[in-house]
Amino acid sequence: MSRDGQPQLGIRELRADLTTHVRRAGAGQRVVITVDGQPIAQLGPLTPTTEPTLDDLAAAGLVRLPVRDDKPAATQSTPTLPVDLAPDRVLAELRGDIPRRR
Repeated sequence: MSRDGQPQLGIRELRADLTTHVRRAGAGQRVVITVDGQPIAQLGPLTPTTEPTLDDLAAAGLVRLPVRDDKPAATQSTPTLPVDLAPDRVLAELRGDIPRRR
């Protein structure tokens, strides 16, 4: 085992049973390849070159797709605020509070 817990495999063992190890890599297993006991490479599955889609995440069981087909009601539009207006003042005005002076 390597320091990070991945299995290690000598280059001779890899050559002797290459097909088996490549199939394992295709199934998701990673293994560190060593030469004279020194790690030199890693054999494992290809990582996707694009970000996973929502369908990919659902297929992997990482998210659940929505059950409902309807869309939520339109929400009130967000007001446009001046750049120099402090957030605490906006909140105070929305709440009906008197803003504190600094």
